[in-house]
Amino acid sequence: MTLLRQRMIDDLKLRNRSPRTIETYISHVARFAKFHGRSPELLGAEEVRAYQKHLLVLGVSWSLFNQAVCAFKFLYGVTLRVAWPVEHIPYGRKPRKLRVVLSQDEVVRLLTAVDNAMCRMALTTAYAAGLRITELVMLKPEHIDSARMLLHVELGKGQKARLVPLSEVLLEQLRDYWRTSRPKVKGSPWLFPGEDPAKPLHVTTIQNACQRARAAAGLTKHVTPHTLRHCYATHLLEAGVDLCTVQALLGHATLSTTAIYTHVQRKLVTATKSPLDAIGHFQGKVK
Repeated sequence: MTLLRQRMIDDLKLRNRSPRTIETYISHVARFAKFHGRSPELLGAEEVRAYQKHLLVLGVSWSLFNQAVCAFKFLYGVTLRVAWPVEHIPYGRKPRKLRVVLSQDEVVRLLTAVDNAMCRMALTTAYAAGLRITELVMLKPEHIDSARMLLHVELGKGQKARLVPLSEVLLEQLRDYWRTSRPKVKGSPWLFPGEDPAKPLHVTTIQNACQRARAAAGLTKHVTPHTLRHCYATHLLEAGVDLCTVQALLGHATLSTTAIYTHVQRKLVTATKSPLDAIGHFQGKVK
C-alpha cells in the first residue's frame, strides 16, 4: 500500500467515514491513477477533467460519476491540500426520475418468491423498516427492542443512528426466523450472517436473491432491494403519514430529499380531479 493511499484512508477514518465510503473513494482514486499511469500526487485539475471526460465516454451512471467527484475533492482538498481550486471540479447533474414503486400486492409477490429463507427475511425487514441495504446487513439481534417496539438503526448513512417503528408482523416473523433458520449459524453477532459467521451477509447475495425473486414473481418493473425502501416511504405517505415523520424514519438530512416521494403517490395522483370535471360536459362549437 502506498503512503498516499494509507494517508487518504487515515483521513477518511479520522472523519468517521463508513467502511463502504472509504472503499468507494479509494477505488475511484486507484482507477484514476491507473488511467493516467501516474500517482495522483503528480496529477492536477486538467487530468481530473480528462478523466471525467473519459467517464462520460464510458457512459457510466451519474451516481458513479459523482462518487468519483467526491473522491477527488477529498483527495485533493483534504489529503493533499493542493493550491488549485478543488471546489471547481464539476458534479454531473443527475436526471431526476420517478422512483419505481411496487403496489403492496406486488411487494407480497416479490417477497414470497425469494428462494432463500435468510434473504427473504432480510428483504422483508428492508420493506418493513425502510432500510438501506447497508443498514440492513449491519443489524444485530440487540438492535431489536421488542419492549418498546423499536428497531435501532445504528449505522445509518453518514454514521447517523435512528429509531424506526418495529412492525408487529415483522417481529413475529423475525422470531420464527430466529427459531428455524438462524440457529444454523452459530457464534455470529449479526442478525443476517454471511458464509463467514464473523461477517454480515454480503449485499450482493441479497441483490441477487432479489433479482431471482423479481423474475420468479413475473414483475416487469426494475426492482432492487432499495426499491423496497421507496415502497416503504410511498406507502406510508399514501396511508396519511406526514412528510416530516417519513423524513425522520428514512434518516434523510433534508425534507427536500423526502419530498421526491410526493411525486409517486398513486392514490393522491388518481384522487386529484381535473378542473374540467368541475365544469361538466359541454359541447364546443365547431367553426
